[in-house]
Amino acid sequence: MYLPDGIAPWPDQTSSWILDFWRVMTGARADGWDAIADVLGLTELRGRRIGTLSKGERKRVLLGLALASPQPVVLMDEPFDGLDLRQTRATIAMFRELAREGRSLVLSIHSMPDAARVCDRLVLLNDGSTIAEGTLPELRERAGLAAGADLEDVFLAIA
Repeated sequence: MYLPDGIAPWPDQTSSWILDFWRVMTGARADGWDAIADVLGLTELRGRRIGTLSKGERKRVLLGLALASPQPVVLMDEPFDGLDLRQTRATIAMFRELAREGRSLVLSIHSMPDAARVCDRLVLLNDGSTIAEGTLPELRERAGLAAGADLEDVFLAIA
């Protein structure tokens, strides 16, 4: 499953129509769906048309589409873009739970603090090329930095 950044599918349809359609098409289980909808606050958006939603509201619907799919691997581009702090934290907690359940989430994130908070393994890119990959402690060691160094420090030391 792939969730691109900045799309608005079916702008004239309501979010409930899109979410229900997608759940039926992908065979998503209702029990898992309820937890996803709760975390993302999708109930409050059910009757609203996609074209009228704010950037953050649209992102929450799109995350719901991606995560409702039963696919074992989900690739997401900028999954936190448009979300407020509480929504980001709740989404990160949900991502961690989904990973514990066996789903693989591949995230493209420009915000290094968000990447460090949510990712178990990291691939650092510079000018379109991979410059390093591994866990944050492994990357710190490669960069020759102390345990307290953040991901931005690591990136700057390696790049």
